[in-house]
Order: sequence, then C-alpha cells, then structure tokens
Amino acid sequence: MAGALIGEAALGEVVGEAFSLLFETVKDVANKARLFEPTLKRLQFTLDSLTPIFQDIIRLNRELEHREEETKKLIDQMKKGEKLVRKCLKIQWWNYCMKPHYAGKLLELDEEISSFFQFDLQALTARNVLETLVGVNDIRKHMNLSVKNSRLSCAVPLPPDYIVGLDVSIKELKVQLLKKEVPVLVLTAAGGCGKTTLVKMLCQDEEIKGTYKDNIFFVPVSKTPNLKVIIQRLFSHWGEQKVEFQSDEDAINQLEQLLKQIEDPKLLILDDVWSESHIEKFEFCLPNYKILVTSRTAFPGFSFTYNMKPLNDKDARTLFHHSANLQDRNSSIPDKDINKILKFCGGFPLAIKVIGRSLCGQPVEVWRSKAVKWSTDHSILGSNSDLLNCLGKSLDFLDDELIIKKCFMDLGSFPEGQRIHVTTLIDMWIELYELDEDGIHAIANLYEISARNLASLFVKRKDASDFANYYSEDYVTQHDLLRELAIHQSSQGPIEQRKRLFINIGENNLPKWWMDQKQQSLSANLLSISTDAMFSSSWCNIQPPEVEVLVLNFQTKNYQLPKFVEKMDKLKVLIVTNYGFLPAEVSNFQILGSLPYLKRIRLERLSIPFLCKIPMQMSSLKKISLFMCSIGQAFRNFTVQVSDALPNLTDINIDYCKDLVEFPDGLCDIAHLKKLSITNCHKLSALPEAIGMLVNLEMLRLRSCTDLSELPESIRSLQNLRILDISDCLSISKLPKHIGELRNLEELHMKGCLRLSRQLPESIMELKQLKLVICDEERARLWEPIKDFLTNLKVVVATKDISLNWLPNRYF
Repeated sequence: MAGALIGEAALGEVVGEAFSLLFETVKDVANKARLFEPTLKRLQFTLDSLTPIFQDIIRLNRELEHREEETKKLIDQMKKGEKLVRKCLKIQWWNYCMKPHYAGKLLELDEEISSFFQFDLQALTARNVLETLVGVNDIRKHMNLSVKNSRLSCAVPLPPDYIVGLDVSIKELKVQLLKKEVPVLVLTAAGGCGKTTLVKMLCQDEEIKGTYKDNIFFVPVSKTPNLKVIIQRLFSHWGEQKVEFQSDEDAINQLEQLLKQIEDPKLLILDDVWSESHIEKFEFCLPNYKILVTSRTAFPGFSFTYNMKPLNDKDARTLFHHSANLQDRNSSIPDKDINKILKFCGGFPLAIKVIGRSLCGQPVEVWRSKAVKWSTDHSILGSNSDLLNCLGKSLDFLDDELIIKKCFMDLGSFPEGQRIHVTTLIDMWIELYELDEDGIHAIANLYEISARNLASLFVKRKDASDFANYYSEDYVTQHDLLRELAIHQSSQGPIEQRKRLFINIGENNLPKWWMDQKQQSLSANLLSISTDAMFSSSWCNIQPPEVEVLVLNFQTKNYQLPKFVEKMDKLKVLIVTNYGFLPAEVSNFQILGSLPYLKRIRLERLSIPFLCKIPMQMSSLKKISLFMCSIGQAFRNFTVQVSDALPNLTDINIDYCKDLVEFPDGLCDIAHLKKLSITNCHKLSALPEAIGMLVNLEMLRLRSCTDLSELPESIRSLQNLRILDISDCLSISKLPKHIGELRNLEELHMKGCLRLSRQLPESIMELKQLKLVICDEERARLWEPIKDFLTNLKVVVATKDISLNWLPNRYF
C-alpha cells in the first residue's frame, strides 16, 4: 500500500519530467539541425501550445492520485520522441537520403501527441467525470451520514465571525501549548469569558495547524460525560462507525491503541471539563500527544494552567459598540451611560454581547434608564436570562459540594471592589456551617472557590513547613459581575424566606419592604447591611431573630449599631467595617451585652475609646479581632474586670493598630486565653511581666512589631505554649534566658529578626518538643550547633517576601 501511494504521488513528477525533457530537446535541436528545422518548429509549436494542459495534468494527477497506466502511453511517446530528436541532430546536412525518413518520424510524433489530446485524453476525461460523479455521490452519502451523526464529529468548530481582544491570549496560549514539557494544559476562566472561542481561534493559527495538521480532535465533555460516547466519537472521526466497547476501561484501552497508530503530533481538546478524573482517563504516555482542557476550574493536580482574563477596557468597548451597533461615531448615546454599562459587564465577552444586543436600536432614554437602574439595587442579571443562565452554570455543584456554593454566595455580603480578609470569612463559616475551629475546612472551601474562578484568593507567600495557620494577610477579591451573581442567587423568593439578606442603603433610602409596617419576621441566617457616606444612622425596626452572622459596612465618621441587633438572640458573629478614609467612632456597643450566643466580633478601622468601660458581660464571646483600629484608650482605666466581662474569651487578634504602645495589663487576667496575636503594631515597645499569667496560652504571635525590643522573662511561665512567632521583630536582640522552660513549644518563627545575632541561650537545649524553626539564613547559622542535640528539629530558611498587599485598594 505504501509503495502504491508513493507511485501515485510521484506520477506528476514522471509526466512533467518526460514532457520537459522532450520540450527542451526540441527547442535545442531546432536551432542546430537545419535539415529538420521546419518540422521541429512545428513540433515545438505543438508542445508550446500544450504546456498549460501538461501543467494541469501534473497537478491533477498529484491531487487525484490517478494511476500511472492512464498516461503511460503519452509518457512512452515523449521518451521515444526525445531520442528521435537527438538522432536528428546527428544527421549531417549533406545526407539528404535520411531526411525523408526522420522527417516522417517527427511528423508522426507530432500527430501522436496531438491525437492523444484529441481522443485519448477526452476518453479519460469522460471516465474521470463518471468517477467524479460516483465520488460526489459517495461524499453526499457521507455528508448525510455526518449530518445524522453530527454528535460524533470531532472537528474543531469554527470561531464566531467577530472577535476582539484575543490576540495576546492566543500567542500566550500557543507558547504554552508548544512547550515540550507540557503534556496537559488547562485553560481556565469563569463562565462567559470566551474559553471555547479562544481554543477555536487557536486552532486556526497557521503554526498550530502546521504542527498538528489533521490530528486535532475536539470533544465536549460537560458535567456528566459518557466515556464510551466520547471515545466512539473519536473512532468515528477516523471512519470507524461500528466499534463496540465492553466497558469504559475497554474503550480507553482501544483509544490508546488507536492513537499509537498515529505517528504525527496529535492534540486532544477536552472542552468544558468539570473534574480532574475526566482528564486523567485520557492521559497516555505517547510521543507527540497533548491534551488541551477548557474548564471553569483550575485543577491543582495539573501543573500547567493558563488563566484567561476578561477583556480590557479598550477591547470591551470595541465589542460593545459592535454588539450594540454603535460603530457610527455620531451616536447620540452619552459616553457616561456607555461607561456605566461597561462597568457592569466587567470585561466578560458574553455579558458585553448580551447586554449590547439587548440595547441595540433602543432610544437614549432606555439606555439612560438601564444605566441608572443597574447602578442602584437592580440586578443586571435579572433582566438578561441568557447571561444569568450562562453564569449560573458556574454554580452547578455536586451534592457533596453544595457548601462551596453557599460559601460563594456569602461573598455578596461585602461591598464591590473591596478586599475581603480571609480571617473574616473563616469566622463566618466556622459558625454558619459548624466547621473546625482552626479554619482548615474554611480555607479549603476558599481554594475551591478560587479554583472555579468564582473569586481570586491571594495568599501571602508561606514556607511549605509553616504549620501556624497564619491567614491575617491573606485576602479575597471578586469580580463585580460574579458578586452580582452571588447576590442574585441569594435573592430568590420572598424577603422573609431568604437565608441571606443583602441590603444596600443609599443616603437614607431604606428598601420599601423595610418601611412596611406589616413586614413579617425574617428567617435569614446571614444579614449584610451596607450604607454610604450620606447615611444618618436612622434605623427602622426589623425582626431578624434567626440571624447568626451580621455584617455591617459603612462609610460615615460616626456610626451607631442598630438597636434591632439586641433582638438577634441567635447572633454568633458580628463584623463591623468602616470603608471610609479615617477611623470612625461606633456607639451603642452596650446592646451586645444582651446577646447570649455572640462568639466572634471583628472590627475594622474603628476608633474604640471605651470598649471595657461599658458595664456589660459577653459570656459567650470567644474571639475578638481588631484591624487598623485606634485602641490606645480602649483597654485603659477599666471600670469592669476584663476576665469578668469576657469570661470565655480564648482568642485576641490585634492587627495594624498603630497607636498600641503597651499591651494592657488588664488583658493578662483572661485566664482562658489560648491565642494572642499582635501583628504589625509598630509602636508596641514592650509586653508586661503579667503576660506570664496567661498560663493557658497556646499561641503567641508578635509578628512585625518592629519596636518590640525584648520578650519578658515571665514568658517562661507559658507552659502550654506551642507556637511562638516573633518574625520581623527588628528590635529584638536576644531570646529570654529561660526560654527552655517552654516545655511544649513546637514551632518558633523568627525570620527577619535582624538584631538577633548573639548566641542562643543555653536553655534552648531543653526544648525537646521543638520540631520547626523558620528563620532567615543568618539566624539559621545560630541553630547549626543546636540541631545535634535536638534531633527532631527542622530548621527552614524562609524566602524573603516584601509585600504591601494588606493595604486597602484606595491606598494604591
């Protein structure tokens, strides 16, 4: 078979060589053999006239793979003719007796060549026409079969006619795909970003087509793929229509054998994949074989991932103008309205096209009305079912993953464009979904949400051996359109029946249902209320007895906790955040004393001058977190004993509180305290000796307290301490002399302690439970002689990481 194919492929060259040789010989001899010049000129004219036809024969024979026998007669004639013409050159001018003989032969050659094209070639043409008709019928039958079985086609679909903004992505994706070390490349983005369109465009690239030729196979996978059908589809692509498989494993094995027969590079595209296991089934150890995956999820099991970004502002505007038919620069639609609408679309090509089409041809008043409506409480998704259906598919989870969907919808609790602290979410989810106290499951849920491109998780660089679960500098951001999706999904059904209630108040315009005196009791477990800088704290009464998590977002200088909070008998978590530029004062804290189940309080950018002067008791409170708060006076001149007011407090987090100079002695009375974290408080210069009274303390974190010069010797009394973190405490020059009495210490974090250069205290040898030390290179040298005595100790040199990611968006 291979030999036959080679012969067919070379047929054009055989015909062309014979013709060229004859033609060149005739031209050469005609100028030299004066005896036969008239006859040779006639033959030259004939061949010259037939040159275009010979060129077509060469091309068609090569493309149609005609058999050599069909033109063998012509080839033989031209070869004999070439020899005849050369003989004519050898006959001398005086040998007139030979002229008639050879002149007749030349005329005969001319007539035979002409005859072939007048009769033989016409017969062959008629035969070929009949063959072509038969072939056309076969093609028509195959096309009909393909139409009937189009679901089995593996050809890459053509991209849309109009595409913008993908040029850079195509180049970047192509570079990744063509790398030898990349066997599987995952193209990931949220729904509506254009992943499949990007793949279609990639397959139109000349370099990709040149590399893979006809061996690019496109297969949609979907949420619940049928493996046998997918592989049957691939076999059908090669013309195998009746392949049967005994099982999924048999189908995979047969596919592998089929791919082995293809020596050329081959690319399998798996579109819309939902699970890593769906990819793993198609992984074969074959040369020149790659898999390109599109998915809403970034699968951590695969090293090579390309994250597709939404369109930039310029490309988004270009696509919107096209979709809304605004190419005419004289359009009467104001730019400010277009800008508002584009902001809501957020660079999602699908959103831009759907919204653009919906506004195409509408009057200016409609555009203005939509822009105003979408900038208030009205959802852009509510009026566009196509867009909602597409984005909503991102929330199709398996039954055992529904908690991921719930966590995603909880992200709607926070204002758009703001960073959400991971520790805030951990506090919420531990209580809402009864997760573990360490937050491990909450973090796992965040990673899953991020992997599905429903939000972006930013984790400050940590060493692989960092067991301290430090998340204070980690945060989440969410695309505005995805945030709106979370809110829209949470806002279905009557107000009083919703499990999440997100309320956005502009100036003092409360929702109509809130003003209604007939309003029923709410059943929401999560209540988020956001107000702007014009809000006057004039609250109307509501009945929220089922609320377990309350999120209050505000921007005013003075803020009063709503009085209805005292009716939240089931409240477990309170989060109060000031999004203004300066710390704000919050009043009415005393109402929290009536809440029997309040366990966690988080306050951000607040001025707290009298927290412990209020005569109240929060007997259930376990954790209090203060971020960027002014707390210099909050814990001074106590009118109540802290241990009496907060008898079950086990966790204090103080972060970026710039006016904390001395740690209050009164907090050292909290006997049940297990975790004390004071980080980035640069003016904190000393810890009191009374800190030794915190005998139940298990974790003490003093990270980035740059003015802290030493640890008190009383720290030796913390016999239950397992984790001590003094990272980036630049002024600490020595460890406590009796640090060895911390018998249960397992982790010591001390990277960036630049002044700590002396020999470690001798008592360090007594830390028999110490398993991990994280430090920089210079401090690591101090531990070299210690490792011989503490055989279970692992010293890890931390990577330098300078970051300002903790800063709010407005500081950039």
